Amino acid sequence: MTSTESIATASAPPAAAARLRVGVVSYLNTLPLIDGLEPLGSLELEHAVPSRLLDMLLSRRVEMALCSVVDYQKSPEPLRIVPVGMLGCRGATMTVRLYSRVPISRVAEVHADCDSHTSVILLQVLLRERHGLRPRMIPLETRDAAPAARPESMLLIGDKVITSAPPHREYPHQLDLGEAWFETTGRPFVFATWMCRRDLGEDVLRRVRTAAAVLDRQRRHNRLRTSAIVHRHAIARGWPKFDAELYLTSMLRYELGEEERAGLETFFRLAHGHELLPRVRPLEFLEGWRHA
Repeated sequence: MTSTESIATASAPPAAAARLRVGVVSYLNTLPLIDGLEPLGSLELEHAVPSRLLDMLLSRRVEMALCSVVDYQKSPEPLRIVPVGMLGCRGATMTVRLYSRVPISRVAEVHADCDSHTSVILLQVLLRERHGLRPRMIPLETRDAAPAARPESMLLIGDKVITSAPPHREYPHQLDLGEAWFETTGRPFVFATWMCRRDLGEDVLRRVRTAAAVLDRQRRHNRLRTSAIVHRHAIARGWPKFDAELYLTSMLRYELGEEERAGLETFFRLAHGHELLPRVRPLEFLEGWRHA
């Protein structure tokens, strides 16, 4: 029996127990958070692109989700952050990138991959802070990224930056948003965190706290098996193994610590100051869960 199987066996609830529905993203970068959760009888994973997860949370299709952080501010219903993992960086990300045929300081419009609400707003914050630019943002359907239809400037997000990025000679001016954020603020950046609704009933709240402990434990367990995750998943997703291992072990961060919280507050403050967010809700975290 593998260590992952032993976790699944130990965590499996009685058959009669309700399964908690959790919204997750299927990019390579989320695997350190979710790999190994499928066998757990206490959780039912619902896969979607990041931009769909808030709607799934608010419509009660899921009780917890790995949401883009701007959704915490944009949600019409108040949410809580479940502090058992995040998707972030302290420098370059490799997979959140602006491509431009003209110098970044001359960008007038950006066709933006809208899979991540946070990345679209982050780009606007960076262009305003660094260059005083307010480019027109135009939704980009990923199918429109074929060579004949590629625009002058575009924002791509996720695995497609590795698997179907345009050649550098076509877009000589590029900006890694994580790297630019760190250069601008000196703080880590948080793209997504686990979230739940604030209005949960006691029964669901109890199960969310139980699920939080499971997610926390699986993230810590996956930290010890990154090479195995890369070996099983990288090639199938179109990633070179070396790039995938560098990406998951050195470039991305998964623990929501004090520095990350400060970076999150800085992002919210700047985005609100540039009128890109309607409000700045104070960070509210789920309490009462215990490390497994």
